[in-house]
Amino acid sequence: MPKKRRANGRNKPAGARGHVKRVFCESNGSMVPKDKAVKRFMVRNIVESAAIRDLQDSCVFDSYVLPKLYRKVYYCISAAIHSKVVRVRSVEARRIRTPPQRMRPADKKKDEKK
Repeated sequence: MPKKRRANGRNKPAGARGHVKRVFCESNGSMVPKDKAVKRFMVRNIVESAAIRDLQDSCVFDSYVLPKLYRKVYYCISAAIHSKVVRVRSVEARRIRTPPQRMRPADKKKDEKK
């Protein structure tokens, strides 16, 4: 029977290592091997957007920047597809191992220099 994916969807070369520690899926709590899980880095404000302006108005310091919440999130494959974190790819597209191009906003410093 043919294999669907190289290394069965795990992030390791074929025959590299045995077991890997498991992590909890964010959405359904199942245990997933760390190299198979879909990993995303979530950056959020500690304060919700409705309260940011109130805090900035009542703050004593003018240039105080509110801290952010940094968290690495793991999903199992089925939960990532269900919550549209990743999409199902065609048979030819599954062979492409390079990550897709990231769309980043242009740096403000570069715009000011022009």
